[in-house]
Amino acid sequence: MSASKKHSAKKQSVRKPATRVQYGALPYRENKATGLELLLVTSRETRRWIIPKGWPIRGLSPSKSAAREAYEEAGIRGAIRNKPIGRYAYSKMLNERTIAIPCEVRVFVLQVRRQENAWPEYEQREARWFSVSGAMEAVTDSRLKTLIAAFASSRKR
Repeated sequence: MSASKKHSAKKQSVRKPATRVQYGALPYRENKATGLELLLVTSRETRRWIIPKGWPIRGLSPSKSAAREAYEEAGIRGAIRNKPIGRYAYSKMLNERTIAIPCEVRVFVLQVRRQENAWPEYEQREARWFSVSGAMEAVTDSRLKTLIAAFASSRKR
């Protein structure tokens, strides 16, 4: 093969995009009547139930980035743990769902102390409290379900 053919073959090869890191919050509260409750939000485009998550925020630690996303997407504030409880992977669709970017979400537990009536994305998303079993039914991502189940199980001990 000539050098020019080798060069054009290299140009045509498709690179797999690098995995990007996001930080997410798993918001919870204890309800005296019903027990452990988890807050989920809808994604903006597909309206699937997910946890608040987003890209790292310059100047904030990973846990504080997750807490900021929880406020922007669900209007909640509270105490966030500094260490992630786990991680899961998913493909984020960009450019009108034509490009998939592999993402790893590192998840931090957020004990909710306050919920606002309005927040930056409240017209773009729905935020709702679920029982653990309700959250497991609402979430479609099996890796996120596994993480929720592990967290709920750890709370029972």
